[in-house]
Amino acid sequence: MVILWTDALIFTLCLIILATGLYLRGKDYIQRPLRQIGGDPLGMAALAVLVFFLGIGLLDSLHYESTSRTEQANSHEIISVLDAWAEPLRQHGEKTYSAPFALTLYSKEMATAADGTVAWTYPRLTFGGHHLADPTQQAADIGVKTAIALAQSLAWLGLAALLVWAGFALAGQNIPKNTAAKAVFCTVAAVFCTAYTLCYLSGYYHVLGTDKVGEDVFYQAIKSIRTGLVIGTLTTLIMLPLAVIFGILAGFFRGWVDDMIQYVYTTLNSIPSVLLIAAAILMVQVYMANHEAAFTSLVVRADMRLLFLCMILGVTSWTGLCRLLRAETLKLREMEYVQAATALGVKPLTILSRHILPNVMHLVLISVVLDFSSLVLAEAVLSYINIGVDPTTYSWGNMINGARLEMAREPMVWWSLSAAFVFMLALVLAANLFADTVQQAFDPRRNRQ
Repeated sequence: MVILWTDALIFTLCLIILATGLYLRGKDYIQRPLRQIGGDPLGMAALAVLVFFLGIGLLDSLHYESTSRTEQANSHEIISVLDAWAEPLRQHGEKTYSAPFALTLYSKEMATAADGTVAWTYPRLTFGGHHLADPTQQAADIGVKTAIALAQSLAWLGLAALLVWAGFALAGQNIPKNTAAKAVFCTVAAVFCTAYTLCYLSGYYHVLGTDKVGEDVFYQAIKSIRTGLVIGTLTTLIMLPLAVIFGILAGFFRGWVDDMIQYVYTTLNSIPSVLLIAAAILMVQVYMANHEAAFTSLVVRADMRLLFLCMILGVTSWTGLCRLLRAETLKLREMEYVQAATALGVKPLTILSRHILPNVMHLVLISVVLDFSSLVLAEAVLSYINIGVDPTTYSWGNMINGARLEMAREPMVWWSLSAAFVFMLALVLAANLFADTVQQAFDPRRNRQ
């Protein structure tokens, strides 16, 4: 078992969320908004999509050292559980570009036929569609295998539904039949059937094509999910305490405390964030170059760069939420219940924890989820200008960066950019829809209405 820095932080964050959930279990002021979230069909459908992405990210965060024997020596490679599952996609590479579900390369080459003649033609792929002796059977074969995959996925769904029904029956409860439960079931069914069908077909074809070096684009898009989740969650974990503490303190105490905090985030905002990120990445590269013994693996080097990118993004992205919380706290401190608590001699720390913080949590929650979406997009932009994650790291930004030249060639290679766009759109859209549901549930003004 190999534990990278980002792996440790991810599972620590999961334990913190679990512990927080157990602590808040049974609290009335938490149960009511949770019931409201659970009754929203759109929000629950978005949550189902987020859980699917999170499951893939966690599988890709369980690393271990794999040993493979070569002609020269034993080779040690750090891979994840997801890599082991997708071993055929990792190993079945091609020579260069191939279109989705194609049987041949995307460009013509001089190829030698079975009879020894040399012709200028599209060579057959080594693995994609290699089971077909007759290329004219491609469409029928894809249709048959798609039908088989859908039938198998529906059978697995039926078995899962039967187990759920049995669980509710043993517990003496009825299965929820409201609109939200139906939305979750439809979303889970659609996502599972789509994922199962793509995975089944990927054993026979390159369902999203291959890139310049012949690597499967579907595998790259799946591996990029973990990078997007790490950038969004760990950066938020770094940014959130700074924004909440400084924002509330500045708005509540005012005076020199407010002036000092305003000076800090105004100065930080005046520095271009791209320059700070570039300087931090350069410092990390210099440090790793001077300590090569500690970074012998490409995976460890890429993980360290990803961690420092999360840290610098967290340091530069807390100012917006801090300013928002300061303004909200300035309004809340003039409310009657806060003035009454102050007049009764309640300690400032108690007022902040019981009266101010609960009434700004709706802003914190919606900002956190929206910041998660913006950080996933920011990684794509930073990787596009080569100051993001390590080039060896799978990420949607690196896919887009590699696809910019592919779009200008003739014929155009469009599938790498399209795959990154679709996966990124699904994750960001689901996060935004769930954020809107959470904001409506936890907004105290809406609750009073």
